[in-house]
Amino acid sequence: MRAGSSDPPLPVWRHPQFAAGARDMSGIAFGVAAWGLVTGMAMAKSGMDIGLAVLMSLTVFAGSAQLATVPLIVAGAPLWVIWGAAFCVNLRFIILSAGWRPYMVGYSARRRWLLSYFTADLNYVIFMRRFPEPHPHPDQWPYFWGGALTNWLAWQIPSLAGIFLAEAIPASWGVGVAGSLALLGLTFSLLSDRATWVAAAVAGCASIAAYALPLKLNIVVAIAAAVAAGLLMDRLPKASARSRSGEGAS
Repeated sequence: MRAGSSDPPLPVWRHPQFAAGARDMSGIAFGVAAWGLVTGMAMAKSGMDIGLAVLMSLTVFAGSAQLATVPLIVAGAPLWVIWGAAFCVNLRFIILSAGWRPYMVGYSARRRWLLSYFTADLNYVIFMRRFPEPHPHPDQWPYFWGGALTNWLAWQIPSLAGIFLAEAIPASWGVGVAGSLALLGLTFSLLSDRATWVAAAVAGCASIAAYALPLKLNIVVAIAAAVAAGLLMDRLPKASARSRSGEGAS
């Protein structure tokens, strides 16, 4: 509700910030769509049942986890390995959730559970750019939904299309290359400072070095290396500040 006005609050989809969130997300929606299409095709071409692929796309809603676990599911890997791979790939959402917390701590548990399904890497990025101060604000709720729903549709529609049309798309189109390019485009959009660049470089080197590991475990190694590098980069400025303060005191 606007200050000093007795008008009822606008529905979330009619709020100006809803359109702003959708507009900001639409700039990177093509990369999300390409990734979704590739992931849907990968699930269908792996031999996974179409119904299971659709269910996975709608419920998991995490492309990297889907791509990491589909080969394990098809290969008949133990369930704990499949769950472990998905957990490790999605560890970044723990960090993202910590970032979301100051904005959403006042929401009910039911609303936060709903938000947890729709939150993703890229709408986290645009949200934090729009609201850098970690304080709740009435504009945040409609802005979040504008970006989140745009992101969800940009993923699900191409993903489902990839599942149902996979057999009609020839393998000679270079789906693997297209998927790699889509992932690179999304990755570069998340590299915003020195810490993220260092973590990405370390993850890439670790993934290549551990490429020979079975069951795609080089992905797990890369994630662990990236997390370690990120933590180290986060502590370096603090250690430097403490060192300077100690020198100043002496």
